Amino acid sequence: MHSSKNKHRKSIAELVTENHVLAEVLHYFGISFFQHEHHSLEEVCAQYKVSPFQVIAELEEWAGRVEPTKDELFLHPIGVLVGYLKKKHRHFIRQALPFLTSMVEGIEMEKSQKSLITDLRLMFPLFVDDFIHHIHEEEDTLFERIAYLHEIEGGAIPLVEAIKVFELPSIQKMAEEHDAHDDEMIGIRKLTNDYEISGEASVSMRVLFIELQKLEKELMIHAKIENDLLFPKAVELEREVLRRLRLQIKNN
Repeated sequence: MHSSKNKHRKSIAELVTENHVLAEVLHYFGISFFQHEHHSLEEVCAQYKVSPFQVIAELEEWAGRVEPTKDELFLHPIGVLVGYLKKKHRHFIRQALPFLTSMVEGIEMEKSQKSLITDLRLMFPLFVDDFIHHIHEEEDTLFERIAYLHEIEGGAIPLVEAIKVFELPSIQKMAEEHDAHDDEMIGIRKLTNDYEISGEASVSMRVLFIELQKLEKELMIHAKIENDLLFPKAVELEREVLRRLRLQIKNN
């Protein structure tokens, strides 16, 4: 309790330097850490009518979160994998991207970083738009196709309708196109010189670069799960459904 009380009295800048995850937790509570770096957690929480104990508890809960490994995901059927990827999509759209956007748009520009932040303010919204479009396109095409194949497999679609699946582009073709668009953050990585930050940079700039790099790593893992697990399972599902349809057509 004493340790927790000490945290309440430390400045936001100190606490975020100790654990940058606090910056995202504060954003979850509607607080932009970069606007309150010199205030204590206690002062900021009082201003926003949030319990500092609740903020610390949330921080500890976030620290305890563990993502499933690729090997663990491999053991699950494709429906579970799609559910996991949809959940990650919601995380990107509702949490990670708004948090980063608030920093890119809101942090105070240091003289030495003015040109970089100006360029980032032009580039980052374009990346966000492209990425969200990619998510919606994937869910509307690949995820919908997987759901449709499951319906055919379960006999929920009449044969006269099910055979139309032969006219659709193959999932293998989708996989090849997806693989060609994996490096979505290459422009931002080049702009930030591989997220290299100078020793004199502010806490806000450090957190921004750490979070950009963290997002890129998450997107690379996400793409790898899709390319190495989802698409192979989807291709196999499609192959099996088409095989059964051919048999049904032959026997009719």
